[in-house]
Amino acid sequence: MASSPQLQDRPRVLVVGGGYVGLYVALKLQKKIANAGGIVTVVDPLPYMTYQPFLPEVAGGNIEARHAVVSHRQHLKQTELIQGRVLSIDHANRTAVVAPADGGENFEVPYFDVVVAAGAITRTFPIKGLADKGIGLKTIEEAVALRNGVLERIETGSLMTDPAERARALTFVVVGGGFAGIECITEMEDLARAAVKNNPRVKQEEVRFVLVEAMGRIMPEVTASQADWVVEHLRSRGIEVLLNTSLDNAEGSLKLINLPDKTPAQEFESDTLVWTAGVQANPMVRSTDFPLEPRGRVRVLPDLRIAGDEGIIENAWAAGDVAAVPDLSGSGLPDGTCVPNAQHALRQAKRLAKNLWASRWDKPLKDYKHKNLGAVAGFGEWKGVANINLLGRIGLKGPLAWVAHRGYHGLAIPTFERKIRVISGWFWALFLGRDTTQLMDLDNPRGAFVTAATPAPKPAAAPVAPVAPVAPVAGKSAADAARTETKEAVPADSK
Repeated sequence: MASSPQLQDRPRVLVVGGGYVGLYVALKLQKKIANAGGIVTVVDPLPYMTYQPFLPEVAGGNIEARHAVVSHRQHLKQTELIQGRVLSIDHANRTAVVAPADGGENFEVPYFDVVVAAGAITRTFPIKGLADKGIGLKTIEEAVALRNGVLERIETGSLMTDPAERARALTFVVVGGGFAGIECITEMEDLARAAVKNNPRVKQEEVRFVLVEAMGRIMPEVTASQADWVVEHLRSRGIEVLLNTSLDNAEGSLKLINLPDKTPAQEFESDTLVWTAGVQANPMVRSTDFPLEPRGRVRVLPDLRIAGDEGIIENAWAAGDVAAVPDLSGSGLPDGTCVPNAQHALRQAKRLAKNLWASRWDKPLKDYKHKNLGAVAGFGEWKGVANINLLGRIGLKGPLAWVAHRGYHGLAIPTFERKIRVISGWFWALFLGRDTTQLMDLDNPRGAFVTAATPAPKPAAAPVAPVAPVAPVAGKSAADAARTETKEAVPADSK
């Protein structure tokens, strides 16, 4: 195993993952640990934390992509940053194996404490064609690609004359009726509506949006009456909502089936398939010696220490989507654990940081207990739904819910600098409108330069026509006759 001379030789708090939990744990501990002679080390393949609640607005063109991420290097000044992926953890020997993002040789990182904050990845099913045709909405790169893809399909489809090809280009499908799926399809629909207004070659009724949800209702985070209202709202905007329906095959055309009898439902073609049907704990935890629960999450106590059947594992912590954190408020998942969302992750990170620091001084640890503040969702400009738990439950819909959604998330995104960027962008958009400019060829940025730097092939030489023999003129030789013929063929203006 290669060693890395760049690592600092100090007692280390190793943070696996730089998302919600990793960023906040490092922010809260970096100065304290450094002053005590140690170092906080964050390992993540990306150099930034993504604020995932903003991904639908990035896909809809309401937020600049760079403003929905928080730079590790800019905000973790006293943290040791390693851009790479933790492959395995051997807690018995206090080491982790890291694969650097640049493809270099793997190396070991020793540590004193470890915080498992690897988050979650998109959960998919073995559906034929899904991996080839689908796209998720878990990363900033996916959100940017989705925005540009919607705009490109509308522009390209507007030029198509074949009805089948045009319908396929202008059909957009989202699978998953949770918060991510509903916010995604409504932001996309808002974006498409704005793009169609600017394009006289396509009509709004030609653009088709389809939401596919396997359950009998959408958005379990809100009340049943609110969920019914959301379905009515979507359908009023022309969005097809297919409940108790599942995607069965994505090869060629999309084949949908009814649930639970699995009878054929609809079949149609679409160039845009977005998958938002759930998440799962990062599978890297399977390469550790930590206890896992049936869903693949790390088992932790309410104070966020990792613990198994044999008791507490010292100097090991976990929180966020990768951890099965008991929900002491009683409003969590059916198994009694916290719902995997940003609201819990941010607050668990702050409690974990306090408990880890308290453990260094043998002070009592506090359990994580957080009252659910409710849920807010935006459905495009001036549209949304909210369920706020402050002085009792307050249900909102329409413009007020949209304001609550932006107010909460505008304040919740980490760091003051990012709050200002996002909120100022929203402010100017109120006057300037939604930006529907498509950015081209982001997946091939060198294409134009390569074309310019590649010499064009030389044109093929034109074939030489055979010269007919010149008949001799009386009193002249054949050569003299040929010279006369050539001289007469020269244009006067060339002499």
